[in-house]
Amino acid sequence: MDTADLLLTLELAAVTTAVLLLLAIPLAGWIAFAHTRLRYVAEAIVALPLILPPTVLGFYLLVGLGPTTTIGRAITKLLGHTLAFSFSGLVVGSILYSLPFAVQPIVAGLRAVDPTYLETAATLGASPRSTFARIALPLAKSSLLTAGVLTFTHTVGEFGVVLMLGGSIPGRTRTLSIALYNLVESGDFTTANTLALTLLGFSTIALLLLYALPLFRRQQRA
Repeated sequence: MDTADLLLTLELAAVTTAVLLLLAIPLAGWIAFAHTRLRYVAEAIVALPLILPPTVLGFYLLVGLGPTTTIGRAITKLLGHTLAFSFSGLVVGSILYSLPFAVQPIVAGLRAVDPTYLETAATLGASPRSTFARIALPLAKSSLLTAGVLTFTHTVGEFGVVLMLGGSIPGRTRTLSIALYNLVESGDFTTANTLALTLLGFSTIALLLLYALPLFRRQQRA
């Protein structure tokens, strides 16, 4: 396993998770509590990456962020380079592809909050923003943890979007999933098996901790 590939993968997952949580919390709050039919459109758009082939999303990002489009040229002029085949481009692609893994758990957690608490806060004069920040979010904090873990682990295992948008540039865009693909393609199945087992173990441990956390909390309360 190349240390540079590992560090790049962890950095990509960490940045993607941090940015997505900042974006997902207000978006999930709007979807969960807004009284408008547009929220159903938003939910459908958020869920789209779950059924859309990652290569399709990667292809349109590659074209859209490239120098052949108005947006791509504006970004190139602003940054001095294209987002395609760069770490920044991988972050953009990862944010879009992992969006449902951040938003949907938070929406579910917010909708599970007893509306009596929210109604009482409103009766006492609390603003909707204050009610959301001080009551709804703390009561749904476990969903924030779920969103963070799912986003991080999903980003670690991304392949299609990363391959289409970033290629396999060592130290810049080659993540562990791309490195695994390269090893299999070159016939180095021994190293590929080691890397695959590492990714499998990481994902399994992360999910075990996530699902065991509620049981641990119940035991502490008891």
